[in-house]
Amino acid sequence: MIKVVIIGGGWGGCAAALSAAQAGATVLLLERTDLLLGTGLVGGIFRNNGRFTAAEEIISLGGQDLIATMDQSARHTNIEFPGHRHASLYDVGKIEAAVSELLQQHGIKVRLKTRITDVLRLGKLVRHIVTDNGEIIEGDVFIDATGTAGPMGNCLTYGNGCSMCALRCPAFGPRVSITARAQVKERNGEKLDGTFGAMSGSCKLHKESLSSALQDQLESTGVVVIPMPEMLKNKISLGKKACSQYALPEYRDNLVLLDTGHAKMMTSYFALEDLRQIPGLENARFADPYAGGKGNSIRYLGIAPCANTLQVDGVDNLFCCGEKFGIMVGHTEAVATGLLAGHNAVRYSLDMQYLQLPRTLAIGEFIAFVHEQMNEKQHLDVRYTFAGATFFNRMQELNLYSIDPSVIKARVAEAGLSDIFSQRLV
Repeated sequence: MIKVVIIGGGWGGCAAALSAAQAGATVLLLERTDLLLGTGLVGGIFRNNGRFTAAEEIISLGGQDLIATMDQSARHTNIEFPGHRHASLYDVGKIEAAVSELLQQHGIKVRLKTRITDVLRLGKLVRHIVTDNGEIIEGDVFIDATGTAGPMGNCLTYGNGCSMCALRCPAFGPRVSITARAQVKERNGEKLDGTFGAMSGSCKLHKESLSSALQDQLESTGVVVIPMPEMLKNKISLGKKACSQYALPEYRDNLVLLDTGHAKMMTSYFALEDLRQIPGLENARFADPYAGGKGNSIRYLGIAPCANTLQVDGVDNLFCCGEKFGIMVGHTEAVATGLLAGHNAVRYSLDMQYLQLPRTLAIGEFIAFVHEQMNEKQHLDVRYTFAGATFFNRMQELNLYSIDPSVIKARVAEAGLSDIFSQRLV
Protein backbone atom coordinates (compact mmCIF):
# COMPACT_ATOMS: atom_id res chain seq x y z
CA MET A 1 0.00 0.00 0.00
CA ILE A 2 1.30 3.45 -0.88
CA LYS A 3 1.89 5.67 2.16
CA VAL A 4 1.56 9.42 1.72
CA VAL A 5 2.74 11.58 4.62
CA ILE A 6 1.52 15.15 4.75
CA ILE A 7 3.11 17.68 7.06
CA GLY A 8 0.82 20.58 7.92
CA GLY A 9 -2.91 20.42 8.61
CA GLY A 10 -4.10 23.67 7.05
CA TRP A 11 -6.61 23.76 4.21
CA GLY A 12 -3.92 22.71 1.73
CA GLY A 13 -2.77 19.75 3.80
CA CYS A 14 -6.34 18.58 4.43
CA ALA A 15 -7.12 18.77 0.71
CA ALA A 16 -3.96 16.85 -0.16
CA ALA A 17 -4.94 14.18 2.36
CA LEU A 18 -8.38 13.82 0.79
CA SER A 19 -7.23 13.50 -2.80
CA ALA A 20 -4.44 11.07 -1.87
CA ALA A 21 -6.93 8.95 0.09
CA GLN A 22 -9.47 9.05 -2.74
CA ALA A 23 -6.71 7.89 -5.11
CA GLY A 24 -6.25 4.84 -2.89
CA ALA A 25 -3.24 5.66 -0.70
CA THR A 26 -2.81 5.23 3.02
CA VAL A 27 -2.57 8.76 4.35
CA LEU A 28 -0.98 10.16 7.50
CA LEU A 29 -1.59 13.86 8.19
CA LEU A 30 0.68 15.50 10.77
CA GLU A 31 -0.18 18.79 12.45
CA ARG A 32 1.99 20.44 15.10
CA THR A 33 -0.88 22.17 16.99
CA ASP A 34 -4.05 20.74 18.51
CA LEU A 35 -6.30 21.99 15.69
CA LEU A 36 -6.51 21.63 11.94
CA LEU A 37 -6.86 24.49 9.40
CA GLY A 38 -4.12 26.87 10.60
CA THR A 39 -4.87 30.39 9.35
CA GLY A 40 -8.19 29.03 8.11
CA LEU A 41 -9.33 29.47 11.70
CA VAL A 42 -9.19 33.23 11.08
CA GLY A 43 -10.59 33.09 7.55
CA GLY A 44 -14.10 32.29 6.51
CA ILE A 45 -14.53 34.02 3.16
CA PHE A 46 -15.12 31.89 0.09
CA ARG A 47 -16.96 31.94 -3.23
CA ASN A 48 -16.20 35.69 -3.52
CA ASN A 49 -15.42 36.93 -7.05
CA GLY A 50 -13.27 34.37 -8.92
CA ARG A 51 -13.31 31.98 -5.98
CA PHE A 52 -16.83 31.04 -7.04
CA THR A 53 -15.42 29.78 -10.34
CA ALA A 54 -12.56 28.00 -8.57
CA ALA A 55 -14.91 26.35 -6.08
CA GLU A 56 -17.11 25.02 -8.89
CA GLU A 57 -14.03 23.80 -10.78
CA ILE A 58 -12.92 21.95 -7.65
CA ILE A 59 -16.37 20.33 -7.41
CA SER A 60 -16.29 19.25 -11.06
CA LEU A 61 -12.73 17.95 -10.69
CA GLY A 62 -13.90 15.62 -7.91
CA GLY A 63 -12.79 17.61 -4.86
CA GLN A 64 -16.29 18.50 -3.80
CA ASP A 65 -16.14 17.30 -0.19
CA LEU A 66 -14.26 20.25 1.27
CA ILE A 67 -16.32 22.79 -0.67
CA ALA A 68 -19.48 21.05 0.52
CA THR A 69 -18.19 21.23 4.09
CA MET A 70 -17.63 24.97 3.71
CA ASP A 71 -21.10 25.41 2.18
CA GLN A 72 -22.72 23.43 4.99
CA SER A 73 -20.86 25.54 7.60
CA ALA A 74 -21.80 28.86 6.01
CA ARG A 75 -23.38 31.53 8.24
CA HIS A 76 -24.13 33.77 5.26
CA THR A 77 -24.28 33.17 1.51
CA ASN A 78 -24.35 35.38 -1.56
CA ILE A 79 -23.41 38.56 0.27
CA GLU A 80 -21.58 41.63 -1.01
CA PHE A 81 -19.00 43.89 0.59
CA PRO A 82 -16.61 46.44 -0.94
CA GLY A 83 -14.98 44.99 -4.06
CA HIS A 84 -16.53 41.54 -3.58
CA ARG A 85 -19.68 39.83 -4.81
CA HIS A 86 -21.56 36.56 -4.18
CA ALA A 87 -19.40 35.71 -1.12
CA SER A 88 -20.13 33.09 1.50
CA LEU A 89 -18.81 33.14 5.08
CA TYR A 90 -18.18 29.91 6.93
CA ASP A 91 -18.38 29.77 10.72
CA VAL A 92 -14.79 29.68 12.02
CA GLY A 93 -16.03 28.21 15.28
CA LYS A 94 -17.49 25.12 13.62
CA ILE A 95 -15.47 24.47 10.46
CA GLU A 96 -12.52 22.71 12.09
CA ALA A 97 -14.62 19.99 13.68
CA ALA A 98 -16.51 19.48 10.42
CA VAL A 99 -13.27 19.04 8.43
CA SER A 100 -11.85 16.71 11.08
CA GLU A 101 -14.94 14.50 10.82
CA LEU A 102 -14.67 14.50 7.02
CA LEU A 103 -11.06 13.28 7.17
CA GLN A 104 -12.08 10.48 9.52
CA GLN A 105 -14.81 9.40 7.11
CA HIS A 106 -12.14 8.97 4.44
CA GLY A 107 -9.96 6.84 6.72
CA ILE A 108 -7.22 9.45 7.00
CA LYS A 109 -5.06 9.13 10.08
CA VAL A 110 -4.51 12.52 11.70
CA ARG A 111 -1.88 13.07 14.38
CA LEU A 112 -2.14 16.41 16.15
CA LYS A 113 0.60 17.91 18.34
CA THR A 114 3.19 16.20 16.13
CA ARG A 115 5.91 18.63 15.12
CA ILE A 116 8.44 17.65 12.49
CA THR A 117 11.89 19.13 12.96
CA ASP A 118 14.17 17.22 10.60
CA VAL A 119 14.34 15.33 7.31
CA LEU A 120 16.66 12.62 6.05
CA ARG A 121 17.26 13.11 2.34
CA LEU A 122 19.45 10.73 0.38
CA GLY A 123 20.07 11.71 -3.21
CA LYS A 124 16.79 12.81 -4.75
CA LEU A 125 14.58 11.12 -2.19
CA VAL A 126 13.28 11.96 1.27
CA ARG A 127 13.80 8.77 3.27
CA HIS A 128 12.08 9.78 6.48
CA ILE A 129 11.12 12.71 8.67
CA VAL A 130 11.82 13.16 12.38
CA THR A 131 9.58 14.56 15.12
CA ASP A 132 10.80 16.85 17.88
CA ASN A 133 10.93 13.87 20.25
CA GLY A 134 13.11 11.85 17.89
CA GLU A 135 10.46 9.58 16.38
CA ILE A 136 11.20 8.56 12.78
CA ILE A 137 8.26 8.55 10.36
CA GLU A 138 8.69 6.83 7.02
CA GLY A 139 6.63 7.12 3.88
CA ASP A 140 6.75 6.59 0.14
CA VAL A 141 6.03 10.21 -0.68
CA PHE A 142 5.79 13.41 1.36
CA ILE A 143 3.85 16.64 0.98
CA ASP A 144 5.07 19.89 2.50
CA ALA A 145 2.02 21.88 3.61
CA THR A 146 3.79 23.74 6.39
CA GLY A 147 2.95 27.22 5.14
CA THR A 148 5.36 30.11 4.97
CA ALA A 149 5.14 31.78 8.36
CA GLY A 150 8.23 30.05 9.70
CA PRO A 151 9.46 30.58 13.24
CA MET A 152 8.16 33.27 15.56
CA GLY A 153 11.42 35.16 15.06
CA ASN A 154 10.26 36.11 11.57
CA CYS A 155 7.38 38.10 13.06
CA LEU A 156 9.88 39.85 15.29
CA THR A 157 12.33 40.51 12.46
CA TYR A 158 9.97 41.41 9.61
CA GLY A 159 6.83 42.49 11.48
CA ASN A 160 5.85 44.26 14.67
CA GLY A 161 6.59 41.34 16.98
CA CYS A 162 4.79 38.12 17.87
CA SER A 163 1.07 38.82 17.81
CA MET A 164 0.10 35.50 19.45
CA CYS A 165 -1.84 34.52 16.33
CA ALA A 166 -3.66 31.34 15.30
CA LEU A 167 -0.30 29.64 14.70
CA ARG A 168 0.48 29.66 18.46
CA CYS A 169 4.22 29.18 18.11
CA PRO A 170 5.01 29.79 21.82
CA ALA A 171 2.84 26.81 22.82
CA PHE A 172 3.39 24.36 19.96
CA GLY A 173 6.76 25.43 18.59
CA PRO A 174 7.46 27.23 15.35
CA ARG A 175 6.72 25.85 11.93
CA VAL A 176 9.62 24.03 10.30
CA SER A 177 9.83 23.87 6.52
CA ILE A 178 10.22 20.33 5.20
CA THR A 179 11.51 21.71 1.91
CA ALA A 180 14.27 23.68 3.62
CA ARG A 181 15.19 20.68 5.78
CA ALA A 182 15.46 18.67 2.56
CA GLN A 183 18.20 21.11 1.55
CA VAL A 184 16.19 22.89 -1.14
CA LYS A 185 16.81 26.62 -1.40
CA GLU A 186 13.53 28.45 -0.87
CA ARG A 187 12.29 31.84 -2.05
CA ASN A 188 10.76 34.77 -0.20
CA GLY A 189 7.92 37.10 -1.09
CA GLU A 190 8.46 40.79 -0.49
CA LYS A 191 6.57 43.79 0.82
CA LEU A 192 6.19 46.95 -1.23
CA ASP A 193 9.17 48.48 0.60
CA GLY A 194 11.37 45.58 -0.53
CA THR A 195 11.61 43.85 2.83
CA PHE A 196 10.61 40.21 3.08
CA GLY A 197 7.19 38.75 3.85
CA ALA A 198 3.74 40.23 4.25
CA MET A 199 1.40 40.65 7.19
CA SER A 200 -1.72 38.50 7.51
CA GLY A 201 -4.64 40.48 6.25
CA SER A 202 -7.29 40.34 8.94
CA CYS A 203 -8.12 40.14 12.65
CA LYS A 204 -11.04 38.81 14.65
CA LEU A 205 -12.95 40.80 17.25
CA HIS A 206 -15.13 39.34 19.98
CA LYS A 207 -18.59 40.00 18.53
CA GLU A 208 -20.02 40.52 21.99
CA SER A 209 -17.58 43.39 22.55
CA LEU A 210 -19.38 45.38 19.83
CA SER A 211 -22.49 47.48 20.34
CA SER A 212 -25.83 45.69 20.20
CA ALA A 213 -26.70 47.50 16.98
CA LEU A 214 -23.53 46.31 15.24
CA GLN A 215 -24.05 42.78 16.51
CA ASP A 216 -27.61 42.73 15.18
CA GLN A 217 -26.53 44.03 11.78
CA LEU A 218 -23.75 41.46 11.52
CA GLU A 219 -26.08 38.62 12.46
CA SER A 220 -28.75 39.65 9.97
CA THR A 221 -26.71 40.74 6.94
CA GLY A 222 -23.23 39.31 7.53
CA VAL A 223 -21.59 42.66 6.80
CA VAL A 224 -21.03 46.01 8.54
CA VAL A 225 -19.31 48.89 6.73
CA ILE A 226 -18.50 51.82 9.04
CA PRO A 227 -17.11 55.05 7.56
CA MET A 228 -13.66 55.59 9.02
CA PRO A 229 -13.21 58.79 11.04
CA GLU A 230 -10.99 61.14 9.04
CA MET A 231 -8.32 61.23 11.74
CA LEU A 232 -7.91 57.43 11.56
CA LYS A 233 -7.69 56.93 7.79
CA ASN A 234 -3.93 57.35 7.72
CA LYS A 235 -3.58 54.59 10.34
CA ILE A 236 -4.49 51.93 7.75
CA SER A 237 -1.50 50.61 5.82
CA LEU A 238 -2.86 48.76 2.80
CA GLY A 239 0.61 47.95 1.45
CA LYS A 240 1.45 45.66 4.35
CA LYS A 241 -1.53 43.38 3.82
CA ALA A 242 -1.05 39.85 2.54
CA CYS A 243 -4.54 39.89 1.06
CA SER A 244 -4.18 42.23 -1.90
CA GLN A 245 -7.83 41.64 -2.84
CA TYR A 246 -8.75 43.76 0.16
CA ALA A 247 -6.00 46.38 -0.29
CA LEU A 248 -8.53 48.74 -1.84
CA PRO A 249 -9.26 52.40 -0.97
CA GLU A 250 -12.63 51.27 0.40
CA TYR A 251 -10.78 49.42 3.17
CA ARG A 252 -8.89 52.58 4.12
CA ASP A 253 -12.01 54.76 4.07
CA ASN A 254 -14.20 52.27 5.95
CA LEU A 255 -13.92 49.70 8.68
CA VAL A 256 -15.35 46.49 7.18
CA LEU A 257 -16.59 43.76 9.52
CA LEU A 258 -17.83 40.33 8.43
CA ASP A 259 -19.74 37.77 10.48
CA THR A 260 -17.71 34.56 10.63
CA GLY A 261 -18.94 33.71 14.11
CA HIS A 262 -16.56 36.28 15.45
CA ALA A 263 -16.42 39.71 13.81
CA LYS A 264 -13.76 39.44 11.12
CA MET A 265 -12.07 42.82 10.72
CA MET A 266 -10.57 43.36 7.29
CA THR A 267 -7.34 44.99 8.34
CA SER A 268 -3.98 43.53 9.36
CA TYR A 269 -3.97 45.27 12.73
CA PHE A 270 -5.46 48.33 14.34
CA ALA A 271 -4.33 50.06 17.53
CA LEU A 272 -6.97 49.29 20.14
CA GLU A 273 -7.07 52.86 21.47
CA ASP A 274 -7.85 54.06 17.94
CA LEU A 275 -10.35 51.31 17.23
CA ARG A 276 -12.32 52.23 20.33
CA GLN A 277 -12.87 55.75 18.96
CA ILE A 278 -15.16 54.35 16.26
CA PRO A 279 -18.86 54.45 17.18
CA GLY A 280 -20.06 51.03 18.27
CA LEU A 281 -16.56 49.75 19.03
CA GLU A 282 -15.97 51.58 22.31
CA ASN A 283 -15.48 48.25 24.11
CA ALA A 284 -13.90 46.30 21.24
CA ARG A 285 -11.53 43.44 22.05
CA PHE A 286 -9.38 41.36 19.75
CA ALA A 287 -10.16 37.64 19.67
CA ASP A 288 -7.31 36.81 17.29
CA PRO A 289 -4.51 37.66 17.11
CA TYR A 290 -4.38 38.60 20.74
CA ALA A 291 -1.95 41.42 19.96
CA GLY A 292 -3.98 42.54 16.95
CA GLY A 293 -3.69 46.11 18.16
CA LYS A 294 -0.02 45.99 17.27
CA GLY A 295 0.61 43.43 14.58
CA ASN A 296 -0.16 40.16 12.87
CA SER A 297 1.70 37.11 11.63
CA ILE A 298 4.32 37.45 8.88
CA ARG A 299 4.01 35.06 5.93
CA TYR A 300 5.64 34.32 2.55
CA LEU A 301 9.02 33.41 3.95
CA GLY A 302 10.23 30.08 2.58
CA ILE A 303 8.33 29.27 -0.61
CA ALA A 304 9.25 25.97 -2.23
CA PRO A 305 10.51 26.05 -5.83
CA CYS A 306 8.31 23.59 -7.67
CA ALA A 307 6.86 22.57 -11.01
CA ASN A 308 3.25 23.17 -12.04
CA THR A 309 2.64 19.58 -10.95
CA LEU A 310 3.65 20.80 -7.46
CA GLN A 311 6.65 18.46 -7.28
CA VAL A 312 9.44 20.24 -5.40
CA ASP A 313 12.51 20.90 -7.51
CA GLY A 314 15.29 18.38 -7.01
CA VAL A 315 13.40 15.96 -4.74
CA ASP A 316 11.44 13.26 -6.53
CA ASN A 317 9.13 12.24 -3.68
CA LEU A 318 8.36 15.67 -2.21
CA PHE A 319 5.36 17.76 -3.26
CA CYS A 320 4.01 20.99 -1.82
CA CYS A 321 0.77 22.95 -1.64
CA GLY A 322 -0.84 26.06 -0.20
CA GLU A 323 1.51 28.98 0.36
CA LYS A 324 4.51 26.67 -0.06
CA PHE A 325 3.73 26.51 -3.79
CA GLY A 326 3.80 30.26 -4.45
CA ILE A 327 2.76 33.75 -3.39
CA MET A 328 -0.93 33.04 -3.10
CA VAL A 329 -3.68 34.01 -0.68
CA GLY A 330 -6.78 32.14 0.40
CA HIS A 331 -8.32 28.89 1.49
CA THR A 332 -9.92 28.05 -1.86
CA GLU A 333 -6.49 28.51 -3.43
CA ALA A 334 -4.93 26.25 -0.80
CA VAL A 335 -7.57 23.58 -1.37
CA ALA A 336 -7.02 23.67 -5.14
CA THR A 337 -3.26 23.19 -4.84
CA GLY A 338 -3.64 20.61 -2.07
CA LEU A 339 -5.90 18.41 -4.18
CA LEU A 340 -3.38 18.46 -7.02
CA ALA A 341 -0.41 17.75 -4.74
CA GLY A 342 -2.14 14.78 -3.07
CA HIS A 343 -3.24 13.33 -6.40
CA ASN A 344 0.21 13.68 -7.95
CA ALA A 345 1.87 12.18 -4.88
CA VAL A 346 -0.01 8.95 -5.61
CA ARG A 347 0.87 9.15 -9.29
CA TYR A 348 4.55 9.41 -8.29
CA SER A 349 4.29 6.20 -6.30
CA LEU A 350 2.68 4.41 -9.25
CA ASP A 351 5.22 5.80 -11.74
CA MET A 352 2.37 7.47 -13.63
CA GLN A 353 2.56 10.67 -15.62
CA TYR A 354 1.85 13.62 -13.35
CA LEU A 355 -1.34 15.61 -13.75
CA GLN A 356 -0.85 19.21 -14.83
CA LEU A 357 -4.06 21.20 -14.95
CA PRO A 358 -4.56 22.95 -18.31
CA ARG A 359 -4.69 26.72 -18.60
CA THR A 360 -8.22 26.44 -19.95
CA LEU A 361 -9.20 26.03 -16.30
CA ALA A 362 -8.92 28.90 -13.81
CA ILE A 363 -6.95 26.72 -11.41
CA GLY A 364 -4.51 25.58 -14.10
CA GLU A 365 -4.01 29.15 -15.25
CA PHE A 366 -3.54 30.26 -11.64
CA ILE A 367 -0.75 27.79 -10.88
CA ALA A 368 1.11 28.47 -14.12
CA PHE A 369 0.70 32.25 -13.91
CA VAL A 370 1.88 32.51 -10.31
CA HIS A 371 5.01 30.55 -11.15
CA GLU A 372 5.71 32.71 -14.19
CA GLN A 373 5.28 35.91 -12.21
CA MET A 374 7.55 34.72 -9.42
CA ASN A 375 10.39 34.38 -11.92
CA GLU A 376 10.47 38.17 -12.15
CA LYS A 377 11.68 39.98 -9.07
CA GLN A 378 9.41 42.98 -9.60
CA HIS A 379 6.40 40.73 -9.04
CA LEU A 380 7.50 39.25 -5.72
CA ASP A 381 5.48 41.87 -3.83
CA VAL A 382 2.20 40.77 -5.47
CA ARG A 383 -0.17 38.29 -3.78
CA TYR A 384 -2.25 36.19 -6.15
CA THR A 385 -5.82 35.10 -5.54
CA PHE A 386 -8.96 34.21 -7.45
CA ALA A 387 -10.75 36.79 -5.29
CA GLY A 388 -9.30 40.02 -6.57
CA ALA A 389 -6.42 42.19 -7.75
CA THR A 390 -4.08 40.96 -10.50
CA PHE A 391 -5.31 37.44 -11.01
CA PHE A 392 -9.04 38.11 -10.83
CA ASN A 393 -8.53 40.77 -13.51
CA ARG A 394 -6.69 38.17 -15.58
CA MET A 395 -9.52 35.66 -15.13
CA GLN A 396 -11.97 38.17 -16.55
CA GLU A 397 -9.68 39.09 -19.46
CA LEU A 398 -9.29 35.40 -20.36
CA ASN A 399 -13.02 34.66 -19.93
CA LEU A 400 -12.20 32.19 -17.16
CA TYR A 401 -14.52 33.86 -14.65
CA SER A 402 -18.03 32.46 -14.50
CA ILE A 403 -20.72 32.07 -11.84
CA ASP A 404 -22.66 29.54 -13.93
CA PRO A 405 -21.89 26.05 -12.55
CA SER A 406 -23.04 24.39 -15.79
CA VAL A 407 -20.53 26.40 -17.82
CA ILE A 408 -17.72 25.54 -15.41
CA LYS A 409 -18.68 21.86 -15.35
CA ALA A 410 -18.66 21.75 -19.14
CA ARG A 411 -15.22 23.37 -19.22
CA VAL A 412 -13.81 20.71 -16.91
CA ALA A 413 -15.47 17.98 -18.97
CA GLU A 414 -14.01 19.41 -22.18
CA ALA A 415 -10.57 19.13 -20.58
CA GLY A 416 -11.31 15.46 -19.90
CA LEU A 417 -10.87 15.93 -16.16
CA SER A 418 -14.33 15.39 -14.68
CA ASP A 419 -14.02 13.83 -11.22
CA ILE A 420 -10.28 13.25 -11.70
CA PHE A 421 -9.57 13.85 -7.99
CA SER A 422 -12.10 11.28 -6.85
CA GLN A 423 -10.86 8.51 -9.14
CA ARG A 424 -9.08 5.61 -7.50
CA LEU A 425 -5.61 5.03 -8.95
CA VAL A 426 -4.43 2.20 -6.73
